[in-house]
Amino acid sequence: MITLALDRYDRHIPFFDSTVRLPSKLKDLKVLQVGQHGSLRDGAARHERMLRDREFDAAETSLASYIVAKSRGLPFSAIPIFPRRLFSQGQIFVNAESGIEHPMDLEGHTIGLQSFQTTLAVLARGDLAREFGVSMEKINWKVGNPDAIEIGSQPNINITPIAAGRNLPDMLCNGQIDALFYSRLPEVSPERAHQFHRLFKNPKEVEADYVARNGYWPIMHVVALKDEAIAVHPELPTALFELFAAADMVAETYLADPNWTRLAWTQYTAEEEMKAFGGSLWTRGVSANRANLSRFISYAFEQGLINTRMEVDELFHPSVRDS
Repeated sequence: MITLALDRYDRHIPFFDSTVRLPSKLKDLKVLQVGQHGSLRDGAARHERMLRDREFDAAETSLASYIVAKSRGLPFSAIPIFPRRLFSQGQIFVNAESGIEHPMDLEGHTIGLQSFQTTLAVLARGDLAREFGVSMEKINWKVGNPDAIEIGSQPNINITPIAAGRNLPDMLCNGQIDALFYSRLPEVSPERAHQFHRLFKNPKEVEADYVARNGYWPIMHVVALKDEAIAVHPELPTALFELFAAADMVAETYLADPNWTRLAWTQYTAEEEMKAFGGSLWTRGVSANRANLSRFISYAFEQGLINTRMEVDELFHPSVRDS
């Protein structure tokens, strides 16, 4: 049996409902539905269970944590499939009374992170530094969780864990942190939603400009494989890469039904995005994602997550580097 742990996204439905057919070389594949932020059918903590415990043969994992693992020589290889993407600009939330109106206002304040190594946090810090000159060293960082792969102390950066029993969204509303870099919408009751807002008042406009200048949607997750699983099944990297491509073809048909989701205007939004971006931003393969990955690796190096600047090709198994 070969185990593959994935989150519950629309692009993974073909795996869960078996509408993507397994080739003979993957006839023993067992697809698990494992969450990260919350528990799904087969549990939670997918990144840690893969990168720390090596529980699965393959899994969707944090890009940042995978890069750290790879830089440490841990026995993993990846395929250039990227199941989750986010812009940083729409995921930066500030307390309504903090006085933070512009990126540079973040300096001197306290900012919450899910963990220092969370991919969204690495991206947001990097984007703010590169595009707005915000200094990571001039911010007090509060982290909710330990890193998936320990990286040791950061001597010039003030990082402290939040107290047991606290949660970051509540701390944002209470003013115990001034801002929060968060990979989803902060989970608070509706009556508290007025206590925070996004840093960027029109994130769609800022994100569209990001795509216009850079040509991509930043990567959050990558599919990692255990090297020992590849040793037993040498065809596994290419077979999984092809299987994800087939699943994408199925998932791309979903929005042809205008009522496929619960949202009334999904179809219009999809058409608007295709027009704005000139096509789909869900690219796979190394070549189409090289600039995206190279920028993120630079961020990981600049922020002290890795000691040397890695090449993009080093992240991937040799059999899929030409994709």
